[in-house]
Amino acid sequence: MKIAVTATAPTLDATIDPRFGRCSYFIIIETNDMSFEAIENTSVSSSGGAGIQAAQTIAIKGAKLLITGNIGPNAYKTLNAANIDVIASCNGIVSEAIANYQAGVLKATTSANVESHAGING
Repeated sequence: MKIAVTATAPTLDATIDPRFGRCSYFIIIETNDMSFEAIENTSVSSSGGAGIQAAQTIAIKGAKLLITGNIGPNAYKTLNAANIDVIASCNGIVSEAIANYQAGVLKATTSANVESHAGING
């Protein structure tokens, strides 16, 4: 299964970026063999719709789960429509979040955890 994690740098040792739509990178991990691809987030400086654009990016990459800090309502709806589960309110290191998910510690979120445009100034 492919899992997308928002990250501050393009490695598994990076810190989880708390912003979804305006994160620095997406780390796309294939859990079968722990191979990964780091993708620079081109939506980071968008004037609007960054969360929706970011959701489309990870959907195109085939992710079935997103691990992030914060997720706004528009991005959450877009991910939900693409059948991508979301785990929000996460922090720490990307590789540790993957391990916690695989151990059953992290559970899917059922709604956005911030208001629209929450990451625009962060």
